[in-house]
Amino acid sequence: MIIDIHGHYTTAPPQLGAWRDRQVAAYDTGGAAPASSELVMSDDEIRETIQTQQLATMRERGIDLTVFSPRASFMAHHLGDAAVSEAWAAICNELCHRVSRLFPDSFIGAAMLPQSPGVPIERSLPELDKAVTEYGFVGVNVNPDPSGGRWSSPPLTDRYWYPLYEKMVEHDIPGMIHVSTSCVPAVHTTGAYYLGADTTAFMQLIQGDLFADFPTLRFVIPHGGGAVPYHWGRFRGLAQQMERPPAEELLRNVYFDTCVYHQPGVDLLTQVIPTDNILFASEMIGAVRGVDPLTGHGYDDTRRYVDGTPHLDEAGRAAVFEHNARRVYPRLDAAIS
Repeated sequence: MIIDIHGHYTTAPPQLGAWRDRQVAAYDTGGAAPASSELVMSDDEIRETIQTQQLATMRERGIDLTVFSPRASFMAHHLGDAAVSEAWAAICNELCHRVSRLFPDSFIGAAMLPQSPGVPIERSLPELDKAVTEYGFVGVNVNPDPSGGRWSSPPLTDRYWYPLYEKMVEHDIPGMIHVSTSCVPAVHTTGAYYLGADTTAFMQLIQGDLFADFPTLRFVIPHGGGAVPYHWGRFRGLAQQMERPPAEELLRNVYFDTCVYHQPGVDLLTQVIPTDNILFASEMIGAVRGVDPLTGHGYDDTRRYVDGTPHLDEAGRAAVFEHNARRVYPRLDAAIS
C-alpha cells in the first residue's frame, strides 16, 4: 500500500472561497457573518472536484490513500477573531469529512484547528475532539504561528501548548506542523514561510524539553523538514554548542515527509535521516503544480523520487510508503487494517 500523509483539499468548489470572502468582509466591516447553512455544495460537485483532480492523480501515480486536510493557505488564522476561526475550521473539517465518506477507500481526514492569535489553545480543543471522535480523523495540523508571519505565539515547547498536546496524546494522533498564509509581503507563503516555519519548529524543539513531559507525542515536519535534513550538521552542532541533548534524540518523536520536489533532495533526505523517520507525502495539486522540464513529470510526483533514490532498499521503500505511516498514525492503521 502507498499512503500519502500530506494532502489538502485545494480543489474545493468555488463556493467555499466565496463564503470565506463574505465571512472575512463581514468581520472587517462589522456586518452580519454568513451562516454556515448558506454554503451549499452537493455531493456531486464534491465528487467532480475529487475524481477529476486528486483521485485521478493518485491513480496515475499509484497512490492508494491520502491523509486529507483543509487547504493550508486557506486556514489564515490571522484573519478575524476566534469565532471567525471556529466557524471556518468547522466548515473546512466537515468538508474533508464529506470527501472521506464519498471516497472511503482513498481519503481519510486530518483536522484543521480553529486557532487565533492571542487566544488560549484550549478554545481549539472542542473542534479537535469532534474531528477525531465524530469524523474519524487520524491527525491534526498545528500552526506554530497563527499570526501569519509575525510570530507572536510562544514557542512550541511553551506550556501554552500543553492542553493541545494532552489532547493529542489522549487521542493518540500526531500533529503536522503547518503554517498558513503569510501576511508579511517580504515573505512568500510557500517558497519562504512554510519552509522557514518548518525549520523554526525543529529549532524550538532543540531548545526545549517538550518530550520529557510528553514522551509519546509525535510531530511530522512537512516539506522534507524545511532546512533541517539538508543542514543536519548545523543543528547537531548548535545542540552541542548550546549543551542541549543531541539532535538525534528528537527523532524519537519527530518525523519528516517527502514533499521535496527533486531527486537530489529526496536522495539527501533518505541519506541523512533514518528510514524509520521518513513518511511518504506529495502535497499534490498544492504549492508546486507544474511539470519539471528536466524530467517531463510533475514536480510533486514524489513517488518517482522515493522509487529512484539509491539510499532505500525494498524494505526501506515499504517503510516509507506504508509502514511508517501506520506506526505514526495508529488511528489510520486501525481504520485500514
